Amino acid sequence: MMTNIRIAEFCMTGTGGTPSRDRMERYYEGGTIPWVKSGELRESVITDTEEYVTNTALQETNIRLVPVGALLLAMYGATVGRLGILGIPATTNQAICHIIPDPKVAETRYLFHALRSRVSHLLARRVGGAQPNISQAIVKDLPIPLPPLAEQWRIAAILDQAEALRAKRRHTLAKLDTLTQSLFLEMFGDPARHGWPEKSVAALASNIRTGPFGSQLLHSEFVDAGIAVLGIDNAVQNQFVWGRPRFIPEHKFRQLKRYQVSPGDVLITIMGTCGRCAVVPDDIPTAINTKHLCCITLDHTQCLSTYLHACFLLHPYVLHRLGIRERGAVMPGLNMQVIKELMIPIPPLPLQREFAAQVLAVERLKASQRASLAKLDALFASLQHRAFRGEL
Repeated sequence: MMTNIRIAEFCMTGTGGTPSRDRMERYYEGGTIPWVKSGELRESVITDTEEYVTNTALQETNIRLVPVGALLLAMYGATVGRLGILGIPATTNQAICHIIPDPKVAETRYLFHALRSRVSHLLARRVGGAQPNISQAIVKDLPIPLPPLAEQWRIAAILDQAEALRAKRRHTLAKLDTLTQSLFLEMFGDPARHGWPEKSVAALASNIRTGPFGSQLLHSEFVDAGIAVLGIDNAVQNQFVWGRPRFIPEHKFRQLKRYQVSPGDVLITIMGTCGRCAVVPDDIPTAINTKHLCCITLDHTQCLSTYLHACFLLHPYVLHRLGIRERGAVMPGLNMQVIKELMIPIPPLPLQREFAAQVLAVERLKASQRASLAKLDALFASLQHRAFRGEL
């Protein structure tokens, strides 16, 4: 078994600060010293920052220059528990704890992986009210297994290699997402160029509805098994996913059968995170949707589900009409009437079918890559578990 040593015994720690925004000209403008915010910690090496501060800020405020190789840990906020490694000398804000290991005792990459494996332990010790935080005292008291340096190098190299394979899979998935966008914009992105007719969503649909309201469906009526109830969490990732399971009994479904969804229906969130969109898969079991979703059953002799789904996510013309400038943004004020009246350019069906076939091919590739990534994630977790128990 490895010897566990508290971070305070072989590392220096500290936090940063935020120079006054009221003195932008003195502390920020023209600055050349990188200033890291907790939102920039992404489990990777940091070689650039969004903002820089001046030498004057370094001299007159409580920020400190942190050396290359220091580990950075977010102590509170939305990114609490996230890690990074400094690849450049930099300063940080007050939400970050920097950890500088003694090179005679600990290797940086090894310590990074060791800390990463203990994040859940750190989060369990958070203190505070609405936004619990990790204190420096908690970080300093954290025990880390420390084998000899040569063994640390070996373990870090194995985990780095496994992590590199995971990163390649994630990169491939991101590229495939970009491919779908490129295909759509190349085929449909400029309706003026094609002169295609436009139709409202209402004219393209055989049925548009939300789910049951008010006393029609109460949370107290949900059961452990039965007919599935779809909500925002099933569409919020802009693809259909199974979220928190919700079910109603068969007798309740008979009362609400008119809200049943069908394969190929397009779901759009109209409450919470508005504007997220998904297509109901072919293998959907019997299910209904809640009032938080607009469910569109299309007339597929006019418009295919894959095309309409992509329009809501990617079409610059459609997004402009919805008041959206950035893809993936929340659509404020989206409701049933807005959706029904939204005008959609309608390309010929053979072109829509060609696009749907290409999307299907891309989705199959993505499914293969996700399965491979899941296996690599499991492998990494196993290696990590064994590494810090002295079993690797």
